Amino acid sequence: MTGPSVSADPGCLPVRGDLAHIKLAGRYFVPHYAVPMARTLRAGAVLRTLGRTDAQEVAAPAAGERFNVLDIAGDWSWGQLGEDGPVGYVALSDLKDIPAQEHAG
Repeated sequence: MTGPSVSADPGCLPVRGDLAHIKLAGRYFVPHYAVPMARTLRAGAVLRTLGRTDAQEVAAPAAGERFNVLDIAGDWSWGQLGEDGPVGYVALSDLKDIPAQEHAG
């Protein structure tokens, strides 16, 4: 990487000061890059600005929507809705594994 790192708008790209999606390597300089773990959202899931129930709501995605988990801390996951959606925190209890047949396709 040459030159200064570009700063990202919070909530728009999966990058924070300590971690970024692996697809952003070479564009954003952070200590760690993560390969996302795809999950689906349960009904009633809420994407928030912080990993707290009283944090501002970013989105109320539909049940079954894909959430790409990049980090887990306590009862919260940080990641991105789909491949290009908003970024934020979702409670771990609102995530479920993607069935094996969906991983293959």
